[in-house]
Amino acid sequence: MKKHVLIIGAGGVAKVVAHKCAQNNDILGDIHIASRTLEKCEAIVASIRERNALNTEGRLEAHQLDALDIAATEDLIQRTGAQIVINVSSAFVNMSVLSACIATGAAYIDTAIHEDPAKVCEAPPWYANYEWKRREECIAANVTVILGAGFDPGVVNAYARLAKDDYFDRIDSLDIIDINAGSHGRYFATNFDPEINFREFTGQVWSWQDGMWISNRMFEVGQEWELPVVGRQKAYLTGHDEVHSLSQILGIPNVRFWMGFGDHYINVFNVLKNLGLLSEQPVTTAEGLDVVPLKVVKAVLPDPSSLADGYTGKTCIGILAKGVKDGRKREIFIYNVADHEEACEEVGSQGISYTAGVPAAAAAILVATGRWDVGRMANVEELPPRPFLGLLGQLGLSTHLSEAGDDRVLLFP
Repeated sequence: MKKHVLIIGAGGVAKVVAHKCAQNNDILGDIHIASRTLEKCEAIVASIRERNALNTEGRLEAHQLDALDIAATEDLIQRTGAQIVINVSSAFVNMSVLSACIATGAAYIDTAIHEDPAKVCEAPPWYANYEWKRREECIAANVTVILGAGFDPGVVNAYARLAKDDYFDRIDSLDIIDINAGSHGRYFATNFDPEINFREFTGQVWSWQDGMWISNRMFEVGQEWELPVVGRQKAYLTGHDEVHSLSQILGIPNVRFWMGFGDHYINVFNVLKNLGLLSEQPVTTAEGLDVVPLKVVKAVLPDPSSLADGYTGKTCIGILAKGVKDGRKREIFIYNVADHEEACEEVGSQGISYTAGVPAAAAAILVATGRWDVGRMANVEELPPRPFLGLLGQLGLSTHLSEAGDDRVLLFP
């Protein structure tokens, strides 16, 4: 059993993680929230107290931390007694926080792959560039490291493992489809960190097809999908973390990621990119100021955590798996639908943050109770999916399966 959680980050996803951990603090113990901006952490603490979200009396504290400072992170882990660290800060700090966890013995959970600020849209193999190089280090330290425990990556990885274990003898293709059919009512905004969001889309798009990496341009390949609840939606082939791990770990010959974008988003994105405003390289203004255009754009856009109030509509995220079972072709769609208004009412965050934050809290509970406390580094598809998906259903993210006109909720007793 592991107890006491340190949440690193104070954005919309961190707020969801903190609320869900508070709702389960009888299992998780003390809850600490840390980021560079103490006021944001204190606001999350206040939100939890206002909603009386704590399941039982316990410590709930805010801390200021530069997570790139490994020594400071080690010190905070030791001072708080945290045995589980949930990293939902910028992907730039992943390796630093991981180092602090290995040094202190705390379990590590994140929701996205590590990024080097100096490199945009790195070529595959992504996980092998950073995280997987430290597998042996984690085993030697007997430290549990759960990679990509958000929704995508995360829940969709568990869906894929469930499909492989229970529904197919062979999976020939896996299409991950991420649709946000909601509206935040702003002229333009991103649903998570604008800097990370734009960096995903400014370079090449990589997919795994016929057992090899295929490169395309962003918005070059689009397809319409008929999905439950949200209906017919256009999505574009996009590079994403789980394409790499699922293709390599589960040995699926075709893995693609599709994300929905409206025409307005694409038009604004293309204008920003063509003007050079999405560049991560510094420029000098006429006044002699050195600025990074991408960081300026981030500064003027709405904070994603501010979008919750008034956000309407739903998300639909899932996997379309095709293959063979008992000698016959089979096709299934395993998915979740989340509601922005319901997420805001429960935890004060929009649905995108909700779908990313709930799974991280669920992973922490599974580590705390020993089900996922594996003493090594693992991507979600390497772990038993049923305890995870069953717990997600209890926490607010149900799993559905659609096949040949039959649509049903999956239960995991």
